[in-house]
Amino acid sequence: MMESAAAFPDWVAHQARTRPGHPALVVDGKTWTYAELDAAASGLSRKLATLGVAAGDRVATLLHNSFEMAVLPHATLRLGAILVPLNVRLSERELAWQIADSKPRMIISDRRTRERASNALREHASVLAVSTDELAGFAKSTVALRFVHDGAAVLAIIYTSGTTGRPKGAMLTVSNFWWSAVGSALNVGTQAGDRWIACLPLFHVGGLSILIRSAIYGTTAQVLDGFDEQAVNSAIDDGATMISVVTTMLERMLNERQTRAYPPTLRCVLLGGGPAPVSLLERCVSMSAPVIQTYGLTETCSQVVTLSPVEAAARHGAAGKPLYPNELRIEPAANVSSNDGAGEILVRGPIVMAGYLGQADVTSHAMRGGWLHTGDFGRLDDEGYLHVLDRRDDLIVTGGENVYPAEVEAVLFSHPFVAEAGVIGITDSKWGQRVVAITRLSRLSDGPAPDAASLDAYCRARLAGYKIPKEFRFVTAPLPRTASGKLRRSELRDLTGDSKSS
Repeated sequence: MMESAAAFPDWVAHQARTRPGHPALVVDGKTWTYAELDAAASGLSRKLATLGVAAGDRVATLLHNSFEMAVLPHATLRLGAILVPLNVRLSERELAWQIADSKPRMIISDRRTRERASNALREHASVLAVSTDELAGFAKSTVALRFVHDGAAVLAIIYTSGTTGRPKGAMLTVSNFWWSAVGSALNVGTQAGDRWIACLPLFHVGGLSILIRSAIYGTTAQVLDGFDEQAVNSAIDDGATMISVVTTMLERMLNERQTRAYPPTLRCVLLGGGPAPVSLLERCVSMSAPVIQTYGLTETCSQVVTLSPVEAAARHGAAGKPLYPNELRIEPAANVSSNDGAGEILVRGPIVMAGYLGQADVTSHAMRGGWLHTGDFGRLDDEGYLHVLDRRDDLIVTGGENVYPAEVEAVLFSHPFVAEAGVIGITDSKWGQRVVAITRLSRLSDGPAPDAASLDAYCRARLAGYKIPKEFRFVTAPLPRTASGKLRRSELRDLTGDSKSS
């Protein structure tokens, strides 16, 4: 991993000095200039300081896409505090775990999440809970703010589930975000009139990176309250030049638009979330949608590998080459036979996280020999382009959200009647994949054995909605396992008659 001890002048403050009237944010149809964003960031910083937030403190958020969420990364940075954006779709139990793990000074909610945030804090009385409505009424402290930031300082901690099912907080630094922005700019370029649509959640690295990247460039970020294909297409027709989406989003955009071509002002549709069907990419060409495929991770501050605009149309199926100055190599995976050069994707460079919060052993295992071992599988073609074969060995990507089977299986296995559970993703025309649980019931307990509806309710109380299986299939024979006891997921998939897409 490349290290940087550089100090970075505050990017929003710089833009406020050099282009104060340039649009910085567009949210809910309202535009904020860089001068206004600069003032809002300082004002919010001072309100957080009034509530006791200081350098080194963590500020958790449970916020939907909004102006407040768009300002917070800049506001916490000026206090030397660390942003911990939490997924608004998590259950209260999942939120409580991440709060216990991250130990924030406070958590900020909105009108839609206020009650759930409060419930998740029942066992964390020391954590201050405040809503955005309440925050607006607080006075501003006179504390001195920071306008030069250490590159090694952690800007945000973003949770990403691991294959064991235990969430991990990836610590992303100021330098990580800077070099991510540099690599993207060197690939797709920047233009003074760029307006990048942020329809991905801002609590995901894909959404958060758009905010910070745009501020570094001095361009405009247009924040939408979630993904809506009609709203996205309208924003593009109104002059938005760039957008980041996953495959299911892109398909919905094209379907809503039917055959009407996109305007020439749209210069980049950054497509992540796994390999895209060639038929979809061909539709994009016919509709003048300039799709550029990419591959990235939370641990790498979003993009690692991206096609260049001039290569995109001719490189369907490839994710591209590493963005400068990062490196990538393929390491043959132990106990995995491959005849096409496939192996684990390893990454090295200044975009790689500082580590996982409070998990030194896990960090050491993931970042061996200076390389981040992603757990994802891919291959390099003869010209050095990366082809991602699977997001992770068992990862399910449903509607753009990542679901790790082990986490769902652990919840199912905690049910007194479930002896075994295997969770896989089945190809789905709407969601890309849908979560399917295969269970064997035999454990003794009082009461009737569960059916699909009762297992659904059981999961719903313990998991985010997108993680809940869409189908429950029951078997009587033991699930197939290796000699070491590991589930053979390929055999589970064979039982369903589905082959995992790649």
